[in-house]
Amino acid sequence: MELKWSFLLLGSLLILLPAFLNVADGAPQCKLGHRAVKGSCVDDDECVVNPCGEHSLCHNTEGSYYCTCQQGFHSRSGAQNFTATKDQCKDINECMTSSPCSENSYCSNTLGSFACTCSPGFQKQSGSKCTDIDECVSLRCGLYGSCSNTPGSFNCTCREGFKNLGNSSTPCKDIDECDKMEHICGENGSCRNSPGSYSCECNPGYSNYGNKKTKCTELKCESGTTKPKQAVMGDLMNLFMSSCQSLSQPKEQHRSGEALLKQLLNVSGEVVSSEDFRDSSTLTEFLGAMEKTLRLVGPQLEQPMTKVDSDNSEAWLAVNKDPNRPNGSVILNTDDVHLNVSWKTACGEEYPGFAYVALVSYKGLNSTSTSVLENPDPKGRNSSSCQLNSRVVTALVSNPQTQNLPEPVTLTFKHLQEGAVSEQMNYSCVYWDESHGGGVWSGRGCVKAEFNSTHATCSWSHLSSFAVLMALYPIQDTFELVLITRIGLSLSLVCLLVCILTFSLCRSIKNTRTTIHLHLCICLFIADFLFLFFISSTRDRVGCGIVAGLLHFFFLSAFCWMLLEGVQLYRMVVKVFHTTLHPLQMVAAGYGVPLAIVIISAIAYPMGYGTDRHCWLSLKEDFIWSFYAPVCIVIMINSFFFVITVWKLAGKFSSLNPDLSKLKKLRMFVVTAVAQLCVLGGMWVFGCFLFQEQGTVVMLYLFTILNSLQGALIFIMHCLMSKSVRQEYSKLCGGICTSQKKRYSEFSTNQSSNSQGPLKSAPSTGESQI
Repeated sequence: MELKWSFLLLGSLLILLPAFLNVADGAPQCKLGHRAVKGSCVDDDECVVNPCGEHSLCHNTEGSYYCTCQQGFHSRSGAQNFTATKDQCKDINECMTSSPCSENSYCSNTLGSFACTCSPGFQKQSGSKCTDIDECVSLRCGLYGSCSNTPGSFNCTCREGFKNLGNSSTPCKDIDECDKMEHICGENGSCRNSPGSYSCECNPGYSNYGNKKTKCTELKCESGTTKPKQAVMGDLMNLFMSSCQSLSQPKEQHRSGEALLKQLLNVSGEVVSSEDFRDSSTLTEFLGAMEKTLRLVGPQLEQPMTKVDSDNSEAWLAVNKDPNRPNGSVILNTDDVHLNVSWKTACGEEYPGFAYVALVSYKGLNSTSTSVLENPDPKGRNSSSCQLNSRVVTALVSNPQTQNLPEPVTLTFKHLQEGAVSEQMNYSCVYWDESHGGGVWSGRGCVKAEFNSTHATCSWSHLSSFAVLMALYPIQDTFELVLITRIGLSLSLVCLLVCILTFSLCRSIKNTRTTIHLHLCICLFIADFLFLFFISSTRDRVGCGIVAGLLHFFFLSAFCWMLLEGVQLYRMVVKVFHTTLHPLQMVAAGYGVPLAIVIISAIAYPMGYGTDRHCWLSLKEDFIWSFYAPVCIVIMINSFFFVITVWKLAGKFSSLNPDLSKLKKLRMFVVTAVAQLCVLGGMWVFGCFLFQEQGTVVMLYLFTILNSLQGALIFIMHCLMSKSVRQEYSKLCGGICTSQKKRYSEFSTNQSSNSQGPLKSAPSTGESQI
């Protein structure tokens, strides 16, 4: 306790001592912050010793002072004025409180201030603004890269075959493809690296078709060493061999792919124009040689799309040489065919670095006589005539495995002959299958087929040579038609034989017209006899051809004698002269003209005589027109003669005996007109309607009935209804027919010897001389 009070007393003495001393000296007592100077109190400048501390400014005041911080500093408490005993100054971090620096720069704090530094890739140009540095001015990407300046940086884009190790701002260096990619040239090639690239050198017997960056594949030149059966195929085989062997030579020594393709189409065009492709093996050789040569040409083409056209062929090829597998579809079009295939199908499982699609259309190729493997008719009808109704095309891709494609290939054909599917016609999609008997057209592998009157769309699961087959089905011979034909022809043969005997033996009725009727009946008798007994004798090809030739000749002869009847009728009705045709002239016209037509037809197309169903003219090569054309000409001329005759008869019958009734006159007119219609071939007009789709069956029955009974109608109209002929029959039969004369019509055709004169009628009976 005593110690505490001792310290308190000591402190008080220390405080009071200065005052005591001043009083002792006689100095005044000053306030705090002042001091006595010469007996007066003056302000004490505390700032002399700077009590505020570092980074501060001391400001003296009367009896005191205050502190402020220097620029770039502030007090810890945030007060602007303070004393040393209460606060201190600390640095202000300008980089945290605001953005004192310009764009493309960054801030660095300093004691009492800050500093602005440009970001990498920028520099100060004027003042404090930072601008971009163009690094591409200097060679930053090396010799094999292109530099692209960016704000504050740059990018290096390397050429093909170079890389910059994943950093776009480093120089480009060569990629060693030979070291990085195993078997880049295939197992039968050696790789050689070069700056930015590489090349493949193929072993003997292998080639990359001039594409140095693709794998080496095997050359199969020996497959073309087989000697062709036809000499004209030799040029095509030689082209394949020379093209194949040249691929093993340096690139400078063989021609470009475009030149080879043009030569291929020229050679194939010569083969198509000169070769007969009725032999299946010949067509197989041709299509096989085309496919092999196209496989050599396709990889050598440089352009993505190449088209070459010649007189007999047209080719489209699409080529892709991208190192990566292409995607999407390929569409190729020729004049008559459209092909749609995917690049996936063209490449196959192993992509050698290139892919191609080829489409070749053969304009002049016709193999209609070649066989068909399957029956194209869904109803199972076997008796059909098949012919190609589109261009034959070869569709090819670089993928060698095309027997079972991953995606279907679609071909759209344009019909050569337009027509809708019907009971008489059907279409089918076919390809050339060389594995059956030298080659046949087959529909196997067609997954979808659609047809209309102008086009056919076929989808296939494999590739080959394709076409559209048109099967023609004639109207089936029904039992009724066969029965009518046989009965009618049998009756006509009997009647024609009687007519022949009548016109040849009865001298009293002989004249120019009966001579014409005699030869007409002879021709029809022979033609009907051959038709009735030999029309279906197709087993013997030679015999069937002879029967067809004889039918051709005698039917044409019959029409020629019908034309002579029309000429003679015209002379009688219009010219009204007592003139007659010379017998030699009639024989020359009736038999000479048909013989000349048959001989020319047989020389031009000997295979046209005889078909698979009948011993008649073939529909192929339009051979049937060797019969239709003369028949149409005769019918048109005789139609004119028939109209003239009817017109004259109508005027003549109006002036007949007025005692005759109108009904009898009409009967006379009709009988006379029908009689002329039989010998002028008018009934054959119904055959023209057989080509119409509607009403064909009705016209077929009319045509069959009238023409099978033509001989019977001639006998009735020109024998039984002729008074002079009936008189001759009466003489031959004695008195049997005498009592029956009154039963016949008084109005009939009179075939007397006076028929050579002008048209006239008997005054009492009104019978026409015609």
